[in-house]
Amino acid sequence: MADKDPGTAPETPPARTQAAPDRAAPDQAAQENPAQEKTAMTGGTRTERGEHARTRRPPLTRRLSGGRGGGRGGGAAAARRRAVSLLAGLVSIVTTIVVLILAVHIVFVVFEANASNDLVHRVGDWAGDLAWEFKDVFQPEDPKLSVAVNFGLAALVYLVVGRVLVSLIRRLG
Repeated sequence: MADKDPGTAPETPPARTQAAPDRAAPDQAAQENPAQEKTAMTGGTRTERGEHARTRRPPLTRRLSGGRGGGRGGGAAAARRRAVSLLAGLVSIVTTIVVLILAVHIVFVVFEANASNDLVHRVGDWAGDLAWEFKDVFQPEDPKLSVAVNFGLAALVYLVVGRVLVSLIRRLG
């Protein structure tokens, strides 16, 4: 071993001027090898050893907006998609609320909730209005069973029609 002078600074390794080939930037790797450019478009580059190099993903705003444009959405098509999505969500929420009102009314009737309670009375009124033609489709002798079957049928119809409407709105939009 050679004696080192304690007054001199330790030697530093030379600075690297190029990145290692398996860690090259995607742009640089694609320029060096045209085959790498093709795989760069599909989510990564391949090094000469067949390993995938990591690529940078676009910012979240660009990924959510569906393309370039600084996250502003990309024009009329994006505005239409947002409007269709909003309308489909609104229809879904309304049908869910209607089905919940009918289901809560069934529970109140079957478990004999206090009819003089304002909440029970209000839910019963809403359910009666929402069940319009389904109130007397079936007429069993037991009134609890009648409410459960008829209002349950109304809830089922609302649920199916709501889901079909949401599907049509999304498909046509």
